[in-house]
Parts: sequence; C-alpha cells; structure tokens
Amino acid sequence: MSEREQTTLVNQVFDKIFNLLVSGEIPLGGTMNEAVLADRFAVSRGPVREAVKQFQGRGLVTKEPYHKARVVDLSVSDMVQIFQLREAVEGMSVRLATTAMSDAALDQLLAEFTQAREDGSTEVLDVHVRIAQGSGNDRIAALLCDELYYLLRLYRARSGEMPGRRRNAHAEHWQILRAMRTRDADLAESLMRSHILRATTSLQDMLDKEELMTAGTAVTAGTVSLPQRDAR
Repeated sequence: MSEREQTTLVNQVFDKIFNLLVSGEIPLGGTMNEAVLADRFAVSRGPVREAVKQFQGRGLVTKEPYHKARVVDLSVSDMVQIFQLREAVEGMSVRLATTAMSDAALDQLLAEFTQAREDGSTEVLDVHVRIAQGSGNDRIAALLCDELYYLLRLYRARSGEMPGRRRNAHAEHWQILRAMRTRDADLAESLMRSHILRATTSLQDMLDKEELMTAGTAVTAGTVSLPQRDAR
C-alpha cells in the first residue's frame, strides 16, 4: 500500500471512529479498543493506531503508557469555558463573514442550507465552519475549523440531544444566515452569540443531570443494608 493510500485509509478510519463518538456508541470517558475497532472496520491495527494518535493530537483522546486510549470527558466547568470562548470567537467570525463574503457566496450558503433542511441532512452542512471559512481571518478559521472543531462538534452533538434543541438550532441558523444576507453585522453577531449561549445552557443542563445521576447511582451502589434486629 502506497503512503497516499495509507493516509487515506487512516482518515477513513478516523471518520468512522468519530461517527461512533458523535452517535454516543463510544461514550465520553469510554475506552477505544484498537483490536475491536480494527475487527469492526476490517483493517489492521496500524491505521486504527494512527487514527487514535490523531484524536490525541486534537485533544479528544488521552492515552497513558500501557493503558487503552480513553475519550475525554470534560467537566461541566471546562466545557462551559470552551463554549464561552466559542461564543466570543464565533460572534466575531460571523461579523467578519457578513461583510467579507460575496453576495454569490451567501446566496449559495442559504440555498444549500435550505436544501439540507428539506432533505433532513442539515448535520452534513456545518454552518459554523462555512462562516469561519468566509470570515477572512485565518486565525479564526484555524481555531474553529481545526484546533477546536472536533471537540466542539462532539459537544454540540451532545447539546443537540436535549428535546427540541436541534429543531430550534436549525431555526436559529436560518435567522443568522438571513441577517448575514442583509449585511446586518450587528444582528448577525447578536443572533450567533444568543444561539451559542442557548447551546451552552442546554449542554450544561444535560451534563449537570448526568453528574447527578452518576452520583445517585454511586450512592445507591455504596449503600449497605444493615441486618434488622429481631423485635423482642
């Protein structure tokens, strides 16, 4: 196998594993068993090992010597801080893109988003990435499209699990794109910040509930039933 073919295979394995993370089949904090994944994808362990290294490089996986790779499971505080960073950066991203993108580019993005909604495939079209790419700011694009992309996408998927959140997010995306098309940078930034703030709140509520459930399970599991004394 040529080096190019090997790279393509590793990237394919990476995408397949990431889909398992987004779907929750491999949970946050869960382990990545390279042998099991290799069998599942009918590949050798080499491409899986390289894909896992890519996850490590993106901060999605931790791996200590002689231990299996483990998916990150950030604390509520850590995740909220990342989403707060996202709110600030994406607010500026959409402000810049509103003035930098051409009419043709905005029309195309709106058309693709409308078609994706009709097809029910909006998850395929990442509006946030397209806006970052259109901002004209290489630093913002690198942060949102590479450095934080997979981590944000993973936790965005989690926030979207809250009832009604996904439907509301689609409506919010539409409003943002319409504001961009009318070249209203102030409104576009305000809508984007509100959109991310709602996603942050949704995610925080979900993670808080999960922590409470975990704590409740631990308490239940640790309860010891004392033998009752006979009534005399």
